[in-house]
Amino acid sequence: MSAVERGGEALDRLIVDVADYPQPGIVFKDITPVLADHDALVAVVGGLATAGRDATGAVHVDKVVGMEARGFILGPPVALDLGVGFVPVRKAGKLPREAHAVTYALEYGEATLELHRDAVRPGERVLLVDDVLATGGTAAATRDLVERCGGVVVAVAVLLELTFLPGREAVAGVPVTALRPV
Repeated sequence: MSAVERGGEALDRLIVDVADYPQPGIVFKDITPVLADHDALVAVVGGLATAGRDATGAVHVDKVVGMEARGFILGPPVALDLGVGFVPVRKAGKLPREAHAVTYALEYGEATLELHRDAVRPGERVLLVDDVLATGGTAAATRDLVERCGGVVVAVAVLLELTFLPGREAVAGVPVTALRPV
């Protein structure tokens, strides 16, 4: 079984669907049971990290960028697995130094993300890590922030991809690894 398959199996066993959260009509995917299970967490991190490796298994990224908030939980262990640094993308007003900012549409609202201007150096190859790829707004905004720094997004890795939404279209041209399409 591949690392992606092991990660997907862990998600199947442990993710809890919460209806009508944070608002009516939304089904929230609670990943906390996955995080609380050591074997599941190892499987998920290994699966996500495959997106940062080439076909030979060699690391082909310089940084992992995780989006607030669950990308903060998943990104650092993926960066450790790959032997690279981790960079957080924060909600507006949370970073203490000069930052790039992008406002984008969510599936149920609007948000602004920021990235320190010096967090990614020109030419650095970046893996984006988050929990869910839905409309792709968060991933596209983060890609924009990385590119404003001069970096190159080479892949996106997520736990879940909501395949009925156009997330992949929002990050067209960038490979997406989803441990579990739903």
